Amino acid sequence: MAGLWGLLALFALLAAGLWVGLALIATGLGALALFKSVPPVTVLAFNIWTGLADAGLAPLPLFILMGELLFRGRVAERLFYALGPFTTWVPGRLLHVNVLSCALFAAACGSSAATTATVGRITVRELLDRGYDRRLVLGSLCGAGTLGFLIPPSIVLILYGVLAEVSIVDLFLAGMVPGALLALAFMAYLAVAGRRAPPPKTDRDASHGGLTRGRALLDLLPVAALIAAVLGSLYAGLATPSESAVIGVAGAAVLAALDGSLSRAMLGEALRGAVRTVAMLGLILAGAFFLSRVAAYLGLPQAAAAGLAALDLPPMVLIAALVVLFIGLGMVLDGLSVIVMTLPFTAPLVAAAGFDALWFGVFLVIVVEMAQITPPVGFNLYVVQSLTGEPLSRVALASLPFFAIMAAMIVVLVLVPDLATALPAAF
Repeated sequence: MAGLWGLLALFALLAAGLWVGLALIATGLGALALFKSVPPVTVLAFNIWTGLADAGLAPLPLFILMGELLFRGRVAERLFYALGPFTTWVPGRLLHVNVLSCALFAAACGSSAATTATVGRITVRELLDRGYDRRLVLGSLCGAGTLGFLIPPSIVLILYGVLAEVSIVDLFLAGMVPGALLALAFMAYLAVAGRRAPPPKTDRDASHGGLTRGRALLDLLPVAALIAAVLGSLYAGLATPSESAVIGVAGAAVLAALDGSLSRAMLGEALRGAVRTVAMLGLILAGAFFLSRVAAYLGLPQAAAAGLAALDLPPMVLIAALVVLFIGLGMVLDGLSVIVMTLPFTAPLVAAAGFDALWFGVFLVIVVEMAQITPPVGFNLYVVQSLTGEPLSRVALASLPFFAIMAAMIVVLVLVPDLATALPAAF
């Protein structure tokens, strides 16, 4: 009953417009006051301090700053013009640049919204001017933009690793194969749909100034070098996640300097943007740490696990129920809030059902990706709407095939869990 009343109170506070972090804290304070005779202020202060002082969170602000620097630079423009010559012979042609640019930018950024906005700033205008099918342009950007959540270094995977006490390096490895498969599935759909769509008005490729493929490869080298430096140093054991994040920030600054976009004003904007994002995440995490401790005091995770065991539900039924739950929550909350709100309760259920924590992390991220393109609060939908001026309903309709592809990826991941667990086990 305590858990039920807590959830009702939480949703009531969120419906009233209270910030997610404050709603989590208020729910925890109310639960302690009503159901447990412990000093709530002491518990609040202790858990916020110990939670936010976790060393595992150290890479988070640095990767966010790296994303801000890349967002304000010319990386997306470089990617578009460099990838263009390699896609003109594939069915769907330059539509694939949306997916490839998002995948590469996600591997250097880690944020879904930043990936969608940065890549979309360049690709939407270029593709529409060339006469590519508007529905495919909008849908591919919405879908591929979510890859920022799954392809390392992912901010969401870092948060999950800290909250679930799972190795961040292992999570990054676990996300690589599913992320690559998802990108390939998007491209396969675009190849089929591109054949059926009206042909573009022009056959000219995306090369800027007539780039040859050799020159295009040279233009891709800086971005590839940044990705290799960040992830290579991490996986080779040469750097900790925090140190690889520092490498990423330095590399992003060097790229911006080479592009001529680095200035005192640009650096100030990037720092302010990073501070705003980190402050928002910090408040949400503070509420999540506190509510998790309150749930432990009340014995809610143990009671939920015991209740699940008593129901004797098949594991697949539990997974199906979680998919419905997460997508439903994603209709009214952003993906990060869904994770921090539900993980204290869902993690024990999944562990009791025998699922691997690494596998569940990848599963959770893909479902949250689906929520990113689910109205009415699909963040990627709003980003694409702001870039194009299209009605939200039209953007959401264009993203439906990519939502279906992600749903199919969930089924594949359930049937073949080694897709997420084999690579971390090999290392």
